Amino acid sequence: MSERLFDAIEFAARAHRGQLRKLTRAPYLIHPLAVAETLILWQAAEAVVVAGVLHDTVEDTDATLADLATRFGPDVAALVEVVSEPDKALPWEARKEHTLASLRQGPLEAVQLACADKLDNVRSMLVAREADGEAALWAGFKRGRDAQRWYLGGVLDLARARAPEARWTRDYARAVEALFGAG
Repeated sequence: MSERLFDAIEFAARAHRGQLRKLTRAPYLIHPLAVAETLILWQAAEAVVVAGVLHDTVEDTDATLADLATRFGPDVAALVEVVSEPDKALPWEARKEHTLASLRQGPLEAVQLACADKLDNVRSMLVAREADGEAALWAGFKRGRDAQRWYLGGVLDLARARAPEARWTRDYARAVEALFGAG
């Protein structure tokens, strides 16, 4: 593993300090580390793994894309930019449409990163559903099952269109199908 990856882990730990995950209430850092681990298992390029660690820092902390470009390189910052929502004040649907449009136009590595991110989210949702039931799971979101299916399914559609044979597409597809059913 590279120094850049370990520096990114330290940076993310400081940036996300005090933040907790929505469903699990675990320290938020667990999520970007899980994303990075998935990307490592998928044999993603180093910049993608580093971006996986940092993917939520611009959205959810005071970090900027300029900070990431200076510290971790423009390749990492560019990937984080593709998967980040530029304006959290916009309605949920507009933010998710923006992300899907960015992924359509962005590099394939950004779609791989998005799949690792969403895979970890879906896994958390599956655990929450098992523990608390279907109704409680969807009650924990501002947008319910249908909206979540539309968005997570949209990411899956992009992965299937751009990398239909990739392991990461298959892994993400299995998780989405476990959450929503096939189709």
